[in-house]
Amino acid sequence: MNANMKSGVQSSMQDIKSYMASTGRAARDASRAIGKASTGQKNEALLAIAAAIGSQAEVLKNANALDLKAGKDKGLDAALLDRLELTDERINAMAEGLRQIAALPDPVGIISDLAYQPSGIQVGRMRVPLGVIGIIYESRPNVTADAAGLCLKSGNAVILRGGSEAINSNQAIAKCIRDGLAIAGLPAEVVQVIETTERAAVGELLRLKESVDVIIPRGGKGLIERITSESEVPVIKHLDGICHVYIDDDADRDKAIKVAFNAKTQRYGTCNTMETLLLAESVSAEILPELAKMYIDAGVEIRACESTRSILTGSNIETVAANEADWSTEYLAPVLSIKIVPGIDAAISHINKYSSQHTESIITENYTKSRQFLREVDSSSVMVNASTRFADGFEYGLGAEIGISTDKLHARGPVGLEGLTSQKYIVLGDGHIRQ
Repeated sequence: MNANMKSGVQSSMQDIKSYMASTGRAARDASRAIGKASTGQKNEALLAIAAAIGSQAEVLKNANALDLKAGKDKGLDAALLDRLELTDERINAMAEGLRQIAALPDPVGIISDLAYQPSGIQVGRMRVPLGVIGIIYESRPNVTADAAGLCLKSGNAVILRGGSEAINSNQAIAKCIRDGLAIAGLPAEVVQVIETTERAAVGELLRLKESVDVIIPRGGKGLIERITSESEVPVIKHLDGICHVYIDDDADRDKAIKVAFNAKTQRYGTCNTMETLLLAESVSAEILPELAKMYIDAGVEIRACESTRSILTGSNIETVAANEADWSTEYLAPVLSIKIVPGIDAAISHINKYSSQHTESIITENYTKSRQFLREVDSSSVMVNASTRFADGFEYGLGAEIGISTDKLHARGPVGLEGLTSQKYIVLGDGHIRQ
């Protein structure tokens, strides 16, 4: 690299560093304004953004067309292009999502557990915003509106860094967001969408520990691993969705078949899709042949332990021998690992060894076993007689979610409005002094 080129690169890097530092400072200032905004003001902004998105549908589609053309020219595959596309239906869904967030209860300022202490003071806890949230995501431009809406309603400023493939779409949505914030009298810096596609901007965002309180990545495993390893700011994330269903000795046969089939086949590419099916040895011969045939008919490849293969060979159902790696693989595809275990203790041991601590379910009519499973399985969602596909913020009654966390601090499971807040202790006295 010659001296002029080296100087140009250094100048560019310094520009990005300065841009991101300025963005962080602006977000911190804006967080104070949104943190004290009333529920009515926040809802006014959300509804105004929704109206802007609806009225600017053609502008959004034109910007999206530029991204789609660039994506095709770069050879993006059909699945990525599909996630990138903004159709009329998806634009309407963005607007409706914002209206739904406006209708949700505001968590900010809620006081809980207020009680008198022996000294006479009252002690409780109040919900407060986290402050400034950085969100790094890929492909789907609708995340720009969804994430902005959730952060706004929970009283947080947000810095959004979408994928370079969606730059035109994201900036068009950002314009709608700025228009809505202005109508509600809120600073434009409450929601900032990074304007550069330079990868260095991500690295700078991960180092803004003076300005950013938490980072939330949404995307593939590679993106999340990079952010987790590089970030100097706390991260809310999950890496894998290696989810299990265990069919117990005391399972209802029809429930077991229905739930286990749905958990795998309702959608293949989601983090809450079952990747490993465990069956108690005593019921495996009764349940496996019918269930496995349903999987095969649906186009699912079965990777099975030796006991499973032995049972299914007699039913003329082809399987692939599972290897050690299969038990810890998130397929996100029509592929399923199946293992027969002696009973519930072995099932729990297998899950706690190989699970990504996302979602696990037991199928049983035995109350004692269901309680044992709920207590001993160490995952962010644990279910009884229900499909793992229910592990979703909307299905949990949160209204919407920013993502799912398999961490134990600060949030765990689907992260909705409450997960984007923290709590502080409040003390009410009347001239009380400590003796």
